[in-house]
Amino acid sequence: MTMLASALGVVIVSIVGGLLMFIIMIAMVAALGSAGSSDTTVVRGNTFLTVDLSRISGDRTPSGLMMSLGEGKSTGLVDATRAIRAAATDDRISGIFLKDPGASALSWGSLTELRDAMAAFREVGKPVVAYSAGYSQGGYYVASLADRVCLHPAGMVDFRGMGAEVMYYKELLDKLGVEMQLIRPESCAYKSAGEVYTLTHMSAANREQIRAYISSIWRTATEQIAANRNLTTERLNAIADGLSGYLADDAKRSGLVDALCFEEDVRGVLKNQYAGKHLLPLDKYAANQKSALNAGKTTDRIALIYAEGNVVDGTSKGMGTAVYGDDIVRALRQASEDKNVKAIVLRVNSPGGQATASESMTHAVMQAREKKPVIVSMGDLAASAGYEMSCMAHCIVAQPTTITGSIGVFGTLPNVGKLMRQKLGLNTDTVSTNRNANGLTILRPLSPTAMAMMERNVEDFYKVFVGRVAEGRGMTYDAVHQIARGRVWTGADAKGIGLVDTLGGLDLAISIAAERAGIKDYSVKEYPKEKDTWTQLSELLGEPVDDDLNLLSRMRLAWRWNRHGKHLQPLTRMEQDLLYIAGSEGLQARLPFVLVAE
Repeated sequence: MTMLASALGVVIVSIVGGLLMFIIMIAMVAALGSAGSSDTTVVRGNTFLTVDLSRISGDRTPSGLMMSLGEGKSTGLVDATRAIRAAATDDRISGIFLKDPGASALSWGSLTELRDAMAAFREVGKPVVAYSAGYSQGGYYVASLADRVCLHPAGMVDFRGMGAEVMYYKELLDKLGVEMQLIRPESCAYKSAGEVYTLTHMSAANREQIRAYISSIWRTATEQIAANRNLTTERLNAIADGLSGYLADDAKRSGLVDALCFEEDVRGVLKNQYAGKHLLPLDKYAANQKSALNAGKTTDRIALIYAEGNVVDGTSKGMGTAVYGDDIVRALRQASEDKNVKAIVLRVNSPGGQATASESMTHAVMQAREKKPVIVSMGDLAASAGYEMSCMAHCIVAQPTTITGSIGVFGTLPNVGKLMRQKLGLNTDTVSTNRNANGLTILRPLSPTAMAMMERNVEDFYKVFVGRVAEGRGMTYDAVHQIARGRVWTGADAKGIGLVDTLGGLDLAISIAAERAGIKDYSVKEYPKEKDTWTQLSELLGEPVDDDLNLLSRMRLAWRWNRHGKHLQPLTRMEQDLLYIAGSEGLQARLPFVLVAE
């Protein structure tokens, strides 16, 4: 009777679960259908393009499935900057209304690329007007190029210079009885990722590199702000030191903003002073531009391959948000074998990750460059494994505010034996056939032989990494080693030491690719190919990606529930990184942080 009841219960649960998944799929597809059923937006004359920085996220515009699960529509940086540059020559677009940039959480590389696109827009004589209830430093950096910078009368400008704050976990781990064993090359003192578990403060090397790169970014930002606001960098630093531009009245008095007003006042200025009769959201205009991007072009193509996120082995499933090694290898092979593709642009926006995936992708770049020009465009980050996959390209383009370098490797293995024994009352005993059969376990320290093997492993990979860079950049091993050792550089500094060829954004990288391929009229083909909605849903709701991952945990890899707004939101970069680190195995060539322009 019990067996029959249990079996019946399993059948009922399976039927209900299947019905629930089917209903979810139908609801999602219906939402996608209604979202995508609108006609192509008609752009009228005397229109101002509304650019809301809070609606720009990532390099690539999210798929319809991701947007249907999230909060409204968002535009990828690539589509956003492409639309802004197209608007410069569109007679229907009179100007740009840069709205609420203080809500942005973009990093410095993305902000620089966006600022460059709007600067090009202004160069043709079209105005940019900015307004916010409160500018973040990154938002103000973009807004400072505007013809008119407006602030809410009760708003603030967060202008105070750049700082870094690193959290260390050693004392917490000590209290829990956990010892983190850090393995890294002896010479890689700047590879600081594992230090947050083994130290209670910054090492001298880490403090040196952080001070260098935040100073470089701040110098770039203040020089550009000064040029647009008719101020000196010395004056800007004095304002930051005294917080004398923070409050609204002070911001206007110091010259950071032009006017204190409400949003309806700004809309009146757009209409009366600039003849801006209509406002058009950037995402709608960008969708129009993307649909018309390749119309009337020749068969010549430039492949644009996105490598954004943490570097991991394998292939994406469902709503994959990482740089999957197998996907990038396949994309490079497809692009290099396509006779219509004349050049390849690899867009790298990654802090690094698993060494095995990094090696596979680097090898694929080496094979592709034998057939066609390969140009790398670096975004916010192209560090560690992100730099290794870049170093073999024919040309590397980075923003001055890009974070790159970090040529190094590390490994970590926790020892939780004390936690198990003293805190949880759990004991283990062992039986083995060989001396090191239990030498690589988290329940006790690494054996001397195992530690020696791990140390040799990281040392060997570091030598391979440095050798790859030396070959790709045309430098000697010793010259690369001097600027490697896990050290982080900005794009501006990396250019001076030979890790980067030229400064600029994706637009410049594509132009260089076309020039090297000897083509003038071409279309852009994006890789990896986006999966259709049904494929994404079936992978998301179908068989588990791993035996220990169910539907909920897989969805949480990319999304979280917003209890206040009652909807799903994309995970923040920090949340994604924590999930990634928790599940990481093997050697890591990875940057330990993300620099956000708050």
